[in-house]
Formats: sequence, C-alpha cells, structure tokens
Amino acid sequence: MRDTYHEQLDDILAELERMTRTVSTAVRRSTAALLEADIRKAEEVIAADIQLDAAGEGVEEKVFELMARQSPVANELRMLVAALRMVADLERMGDLAAHVSKIARMRYPAPAIPTELHDVIESMGSVAGKMVDAAGDVIATRDVEAAGKLEASDDEMDKLRSNQFRLMMDDAWPHGVEVAVDMALLSRYYERISDHAVAMARRVVYLVTGELPVAIGGTAAGSGAGASAPNPNGN
Repeated sequence: MRDTYHEQLDDILAELERMTRTVSTAVRRSTAALLEADIRKAEEVIAADIQLDAAGEGVEEKVFELMARQSPVANELRMLVAALRMVADLERMGDLAAHVSKIARMRYPAPAIPTELHDVIESMGSVAGKMVDAAGDVIATRDVEAAGKLEASDDEMDKLRSNQFRLMMDDAWPHGVEVAVDMALLSRYYERISDHAVAMARRVVYLVTGELPVAIGGTAAGSGAGASAPNPNGN
C-alpha cells in the first residue's frame, strides 16, 4: 500500500511537469500568433487554457484525496502543499499566455505589433518559454542548484521590460497610444510568466530542503509571486 502511495506522489509531480510543457507550448504559440497575426494559433492557445485548467483540477483532486486517506508525514506533506501551489502557478501562466493571444485576436487581421518592435516581443516570449521549460526540468530532477539559476533568466526578463519601456517613453515613439498600451500589457504578461516560473522553482527548493526561500518582491515563496494574473485590461 505504501509503495502505491509513493507512486501516486510521483505521478502528481509527473503531471505537474507535463503541465509545464503545455504552458511552454502555449507561450511560444501565443507569441507566434502575436507576431504573425495568426488567428488560428491564437484561438488554439485560448482553447488549450481550458484544458490546462481541467488538468490542474485533476491534480488538486489527487492531492486532496491523498491528504484525506494517507496521513502524509512532513516531507510528503511539503510535497502535496507545494504541488497545490504549483498548480496555481501553472494555471496563471496559462491564463497569461491566453491574454497574449487575446491581444492578437483583438487586433486581427491587422498585426498587433509593428515590425520594428518584433525583436523585443520575440525575446520576451523566448525567455518566458525557456523559463517555463526550466521550471519543468527542476520539477523532474528536484535540482536545487538548477532552481537557483532561474533567477538569472528572470533578471534578463526584467532588463527586456526596462528596455521596452524606454522605447515607449521616448519622445520619438511613433506608434501611438494603442500600440503603447498593448506593449505595456504584453511586457507585463511575459514578466509575470517568468515570475511564476521562478516561484515554481522555489517551491521545489522548499520541497527538497524544507526551507522557504525568499520570493520575488521580498516575501516568502507562495505569496508575492503567486499574485493574481492580470487580465487583458491590465487589472
């Protein structure tokens, strides 16, 4: 019975890893939809978010069932609590990828992003996708050192966002208010995806070590980085 129990714990982590791959695909497809004005890809990402939420609900049900039936000990309880929080991170990242696609859909058939701004959005999408993949790798390996390396990628995302705002605030900005609003929202969405990836890595550190690392914004893991995802209106 105990062996079956531990297999169920491993299955939960494996499902979380699969969810990260789904999110990574959504981030990349939403970026492509945005840059290519591809309505089909945008709709695919929006539809896939519903499936991601369903997968998250399935993980939550498994966690609650194990809590109720197996009386988990300290390290097992850490794993189950961390799993619940990672589900929330993954669902919010999926929401954010869908928000990117909704901007592409809203501006279709016109491209949402002028050609000369493609590089910055492509870079943000690439960094965000790689960070989600890295979070999945950390879940699979429970590598605390690899979890710490995600911080460097988060710094890269922060620099990209700062550069993007400098472009928007320049007096020579030629693209008008509508594009500026879209760019501000998009940079926020990508930044929050990267924040949630870091939060997931920190939850793995908690799972392995039993210690709560300091999260983004100076709070304990599970609070600051787990804030609600902004919606397409920026709220």
